[in-house]
Amino acid sequence: MKIIAADVIVTSPDRNFVTLKITTDDGITGLGDGTLNGRELSVASYLADHVVPLLIGRDPQRIEDTWQFLYRSAYWRRGPVTMAAIAAVDVALWDIKAKAAGMPLYQLLGGASRNGIMAYGHASGRDLPELFDSIRRHLELGYRSIRVQTSVPGINAVYGVAAQPSLDGKRYDYEPAQRTALPAEEDWDTRAYLRHLPGVFEAVRNEFGPELPLLHDGHHRMTPIQAAKLGKALEPYDLFWLEDCTPAENQESLRLVRRHTTTPLAIGEVFNTVWDYQTLIREQLIDYVRSAVTHTGGITAMRKLLDFAAQYQIKSGIHGPTDISPVGMAAALHLDLAIHNFGIQEYMQHGAATDEVFRQSFSFAEGYLHPGERPGLGVELDEEAAARFPYVPAYLPFNRLKDGTVHDW
Repeated sequence: MKIIAADVIVTSPDRNFVTLKITTDDGITGLGDGTLNGRELSVASYLADHVVPLLIGRDPQRIEDTWQFLYRSAYWRRGPVTMAAIAAVDVALWDIKAKAAGMPLYQLLGGASRNGIMAYGHASGRDLPELFDSIRRHLELGYRSIRVQTSVPGINAVYGVAAQPSLDGKRYDYEPAQRTALPAEEDWDTRAYLRHLPGVFEAVRNEFGPELPLLHDGHHRMTPIQAAKLGKALEPYDLFWLEDCTPAENQESLRLVRRHTTTPLAIGEVFNTVWDYQTLIREQLIDYVRSAVTHTGGITAMRKLLDFAAQYQIKSGIHGPTDISPVGMAAALHLDLAIHNFGIQEYMQHGAATDEVFRQSFSFAEGYLHPGERPGLGVELDEEAAARFPYVPAYLPFNRLKDGTVHDW
């Protein structure tokens, strides 16, 4: 079997996606997700200009060899653009291999380790009544684990709150990358956030009881000591996890957080290699790995990363918002089903236009996802539908403090 074509398809149903389609001389096609929110065209160019010419004539079944070739032969390693491009190739090759074998991908990864994949949804509100209504809606949809994000008095816009205004008129938490000429500028006040948030979780626990798993995303906005303070303050409310409590490029900073709180910690949605995690995993400074298959070199690299984490009783919590295409989501679900150290899967449902472009076999019922039983990933791309939704420039917002200093969003 040989690769005879590799096409990069950029489409924007609901939001921008980058998809790699690899075709073999046997007529088998495989799909990979290379979407990098707000920087999609950089990955599209990397693939089209630098990777696709290297794939023609290669054996698609040599997945590990191709991964190592793309990672090492470029000389310049790591980084989100490189690793998203490699991920697109890797996932497409796994899709081909599973289709050739006539079985769903998870079977090639060792078969199912569970019957379903526990998912969490994104509830949010500008005030407590709105937040409670959002939690109830998610429970009605079948979610059994809920992320809680809330507005903060004195701050005009906060990441993850669906009902707050967006410059392009779209639901804010579905797609925070707004289709505007320049990134939206938002404000931030960490002390106000730290004062407000514990009371929100106290109210949620009082309303919904102790059993419901609750999560929260700090979105990299705190210093280590601020993160430690918040983790300690949230301990009475028994969070499933506190995510991205501080920028973790400085892995040693999590030592300080860990010393001061027993709130479980999840880190890694902006990471793209195992090297970003070495200290965090080896010293057991986190409880959940948050990387996306799409941004971390694909299934090949994520499986190795999660096997490394398993040695330290650290579980998966794979990144799965709507800026991961249904192709990337399906890849995550096959991996989730197969690995032993699964924790939880983030799941935001895509819009109708995205579902028209990407025909999916995975399902969600009673709080659990399943990738389905179709051979391969179980996702097919409708290229005619994709062509109706051309790329539209979009940028993620950024924060400034009250004095005008740029801050983590």
